[in-house]
Amino acid sequence: MKGSQPCIVGIGQTRYTRWGGITDATELQLAGEAILNAAADAGVDPRKIDGFASFGDDRNEPALLAASLGVDEVRLSTMLWGGGGGGSCGAVGLAAMAVETGQADFAVAFRSLAQGQTGRFGQYDPNWRHASFIHPFGAIAAPQLLALAVRRHMHDHGTTQEQLGHFALTCRAHAQRNPAAVMQGRALTMADYLASRPISDPLKLLDCCLESDGACAVLVTRWERARDLRRPAVPILSSAHGARGDWSSGPLGSHNQPADAYATTGARTLARDLYARAGILPSDLDVAQIYDNFTGMAMMAMEDFGLCDPGGSGPFVESGAAQWPHGALPVNTHGGCLSEAYIHGLNHVLEGVRQMRGDSTCQVAGAGLCLVTGGPGPSPISALILGRS
Repeated sequence: MKGSQPCIVGIGQTRYTRWGGITDATELQLAGEAILNAAADAGVDPRKIDGFASFGDDRNEPALLAASLGVDEVRLSTMLWGGGGGGSCGAVGLAAMAVETGQADFAVAFRSLAQGQTGRFGQYDPNWRHASFIHPFGAIAAPQLLALAVRRHMHDHGTTQEQLGHFALTCRAHAQRNPAAVMQGRALTMADYLASRPISDPLKLLDCCLESDGACAVLVTRWERARDLRRPAVPILSSAHGARGDWSSGPLGSHNQPADAYATTGARTLARDLYARAGILPSDLDVAQIYDNFTGMAMMAMEDFGLCDPGGSGPFVESGAAQWPHGALPVNTHGGCLSEAYIHGLNHVLEGVRQMRGDSTCQVAGAGLCLVTGGPGPSPISALILGRS
């Protein structure tokens, strides 16, 4: 690696609980805890952190974090607009761009949630920018909005309810090995899945991600600084965020995306650029962490990022190809948003780093390339390619 290569050198997290489970710390305190844990993981004095990046209207201001952490200087304070969890990988990309161009030495991407105290993201808001297009029809929450795209995919490609269930079961099985997972110790069967109550057809309760409290942080620096730190540096081989120009806000907006892409996540052009920048093909990947706000959306993202053919995600997951340890391409080896925690996808980046370091609880033997994606559907979408440490 060359001296300016951006690398992830530290990861940190707090405890994860169900929504409302953390009452003894504020979101700001949780963010600080995760950042301190990332700095300790890297062996970096937290006072040397000089850059902060987040996404999706984060409520924790870098100025307050800097004061509480006692940093020497703030040289970067940035956040990816809109898109909710679609920006999770994009925040890491912003940190990477900052350190690669010398605008920061140690930049941290973070996400912190204590929604029982502050209210959850995505609640009904009559003043939302798309309200007049969708709320009169009863589409007021993410499951209702995204269920329409999932149902279209099922209609176009023959994807079945059971195939959605296989994705949920895959994530839950991986979570059983992860002591940090909210759903560890709660195994799932297909009968359990099929019996779960409907939320918005075709999405059942167990097609929907957890609502969680907790925080994550990812510390990024250049290779010239990374090579002498405590943990092996994980190179960020490629990052990208955005969407095709006519995607608008996608299915979380007014549903006015192009008909030819309706049953997708809008990420195909982004995926093309992501792989080109890394100089790899999807077939080169060893493991993937796919943002799973809903089973069907994650499966469409797998198609858009080339893990399987368009329309092929149902047979792919049904065949066991996404399962660890014997699947051709294990997916969400920590349990994902469905079974580890829903920290708006930043916890997927942490798992990607663990895979590249070789210390995941579902470690893919010899893994050297990992895809991580942000939330599918809205804009911007984002993704990373991580390399072997």
